Amino acid sequence: MPIFHAIVLGAVQGFTEFFPVSSSGHLVIVPWLFGWDDFDDESVQKAFDVAVHLGTLVAVVHFFRRDIGRLVVEGIAVATGRRRPASVDGRLAWLLVLATVPAAVVGVVANDLINDLDDELWLIALMLIVFGIVLFIADRLIPSRSADSFAGRDATAMGIGQSLALQPGVSRSAVTISVARRLGFDREAAARLAFLMSMPLIVGAAVFQFNDVGGLDGIPSDLRWPFIVGIVTSAVTGWLAVWGTLRLVQTRSFAPFVVYRIALGVLVLALLATPWR
Repeated sequence: MPIFHAIVLGAVQGFTEFFPVSSSGHLVIVPWLFGWDDFDDESVQKAFDVAVHLGTLVAVVHFFRRDIGRLVVEGIAVATGRRRPASVDGRLAWLLVLATVPAAVVGVVANDLINDLDDELWLIALMLIVFGIVLFIADRLIPSRSADSFAGRDATAMGIGQSLALQPGVSRSAVTISVARRLGFDREAAARLAFLMSMPLIVGAAVFQFNDVGGLDGIPSDLRWPFIVGIVTSAVTGWLAVWGTLRLVQTRSFAPFVVYRIALGVLVLALLATPWR
């Protein structure tokens, strides 16, 4: 795998993990568009996907490190009974854990089906278009709730929505933001909750897939440097994506992402209808 490919795919993962455009979908589409075939073994390809996801985990943890510190401290205080009634942060900590349950269950139960469909380009393109329209509709609502009002029903609804993102093309951030907007949260609160919700799921998916590919032993020695470069690139670009999205939604809508999703989906379907690929 050339270092250049690792940089490009790391950047693709970093930006698209937090922009509502589907990182898993882009990790399939980009190599297909450029005709890259860097992995002889599907398990090694999945290991690379896990690696660049870990880079974006580093990015979001660093960006929200102060929030995470408060959530952990207050969450432990609630669990040990030292905080009664629960503080806003303590309640939010456990609700974020609750929100990961639906996706975790679906991921384990439907793992084989997901693996069978995760590289179907026509389905990825269709999901880009469909959930781009969903995001557009949700973004036109005029909610006013802040993240402090996050409740159990919100965690459940957003968690169920997040489970749909196991299909590439849907986008974890797009679907959770859409559900949050439908529940009445403003754009900044919806994006912040979506990003915080992503952390436990990324950790769980990374551990699950890393064990599935055989850990470090499953990575060929000649690919160690491309893996490292991909992780670093995805971490840097992921941080920029979180920062940029939160800045954007303070004054703008998600419309640019909607246009991009639909345009990319239509392009992929059009190319699939030709002998080009």
